[in-house]
Amino acid sequence: MHLYENFSKNKLFKDVEISTLRELLEEISYKKSTYKKNDVIALDGDVVVGQYLMLRGSVRGEMTNYTGKVVKIEDIEGNQLLAPAFLFGADNHYPVDIIANKESECIFIEKSSFLKLLHMSSVVQNNFLDIVAGKTQFLSSKIKFLTLQPIKGKIADYLLRRTRRSLLNTIDLPYSQDKLADLFGVTRPALTRALRELDQSKIICAKGKRVCVLDRGKLEEFVQ
Repeated sequence: MHLYENFSKNKLFKDVEISTLRELLEEISYKKSTYKKNDVIALDGDVVVGQYLMLRGSVRGEMTNYTGKVVKIEDIEGNQLLAPAFLFGADNHYPVDIIANKESECIFIEKSSFLKLLHMSSVVQNNFLDIVAGKTQFLSSKIKFLTLQPIKGKIADYLLRRTRRSLLNTIDLPYSQDKLADLFGVTRPALTRALRELDQSKIICAKGKRVCVLDRGKLEEFVQ
């Protein structure tokens, strides 16, 4: 029952009883794999021939441009689908490299079996459509963030989003400046310089990984 309980935590199986889930999975074929830290799960440009479901762990999606610079697109934690928006369509290739951040466990379902699963359950089918819609919206926002925002706009957007529920307007950054630079698609020196300028302007107060937003109004002016 342990495997089915892990399956049930995935958004794909929201509102599906474990007994029903068990019946569904007995009708399809799938393969379980474990990946160590920095193992490559899929490469940019590979054809998406099936759907990966994470059972545990953490992976990242990242792109490498023609100069060799790596840009992290997102970290994917826990029980999620990998690249669900690219399973179908004429150009169904992975848009990023998918790499394990730490030991991670995934289930792989071939496309024909996954289609069978969707046809067997309208609940699973609706969940999949919701997941794809959410991922499409995320990617749209990410493209705008990476391409349209200047560096201070990226910092402002990041800080405003993460302090909107904080009464003290203070957060501890979860990443090093190197990783933040990769996340923003900028160089480390450029990020450091922009943070220092915002700090000197008394718009934020940055001490190591702790950042306090001092003037939300001024910070919002940087967001396009």
